[in-house]
Amino acid sequence: MSKILIVEDEEAIADLEKDYLELSGFEVEIEHRGDVGLKRALTEDFNLIILDLMLPEMDGFDICREIRAQKNTPIIMVSAKKDDIDKIRGLGLGADDYMTKPFSPSELVARVKAHLARYERLIGTGVQSNDIIEIRGIKIDKTARRVWVNGEEKNFTTKEFDLLTFLAENPNRVFTKDELFHEIWNMESIGDIATVTVHIKKIREKIEFNTAKPQYIETIWGVGYRFKM
Repeated sequence: MSKILIVEDEEAIADLEKDYLELSGFEVEIEHRGDVGLKRALTEDFNLIILDLMLPEMDGFDICREIRAQKNTPIIMVSAKKDDIDKIRGLGLGADDYMTKPFSPSELVARVKAHLARYERLIGTGVQSNDIIEIRGIKIDKTARRVWVNGEEKNFTTKEFDLLTFLAENPNRVFTKDELFHEIWNMESIGDIATVTVHIKKIREKIEFNTAKPQYIETIWGVGYRFKM
C-alpha cells in the first residue's frame, strides 16, 4: 500500500484529501506545520507528498527544496496562489505537479495515481528489493546500475559507476590510487594510476556542485581519495 504525506495547515482541506485518498486505497498521514512536515518527509518513507505552499514555520518552497536535495519522492504542490510565477518557481524547485485551490478531491486522487505510476516506471518495478545507497542527495541503485544526484539521473560509464559505488560503500576511508585501480580494474596498477585520476575527475563533474571544492569525493594529498559522509 502506497503511503502519502499531506502537509497542509487547513485541517478541513487536509481531512477531505485524506478521506478521498484512503477510499482509493492509500495510507495517509497529515502534518499541519511546515517544519514538522519536512522532518517527517526526510526521515520516513513516503511514496508521495502533497505539499501546501503557505504553511506555518516554513513555506512549501523551502520544504520542496530541502526534500529534493535528499530524495526523489514525487511532490504535488497545492496553493491558492494562481500566479504563473509561483507555479514556475515550485516546478523549478523540483515539484512534480502544481494544483491551484480550489480543486476537486477526485482530480487530486487522479493526479496522485498518475504520478505514482510514472515514478514506478521511472525507477523500475521491484525497486524495494533493489540494493540502494543514499548519501546526502546521491542515490545509487546498485541493482539497476543507475545514479541520481539531487533527484536528477546522471549517466555513468561502467567503471565510473563501479568506482563511485565502491567509494560510497566505504565512506570516510582513504584509498590510494593503487588500491582503487586494483579494486576496480582488478589488476596491479603498473604505473597506470592516472586512469583513476581521470575517472575521479569525470565522476566529480557529474556529482559535485563545485568541482574545485568537492563535497563528496575528497582528495587526500599525497595519499589518495576519500568519500565523505
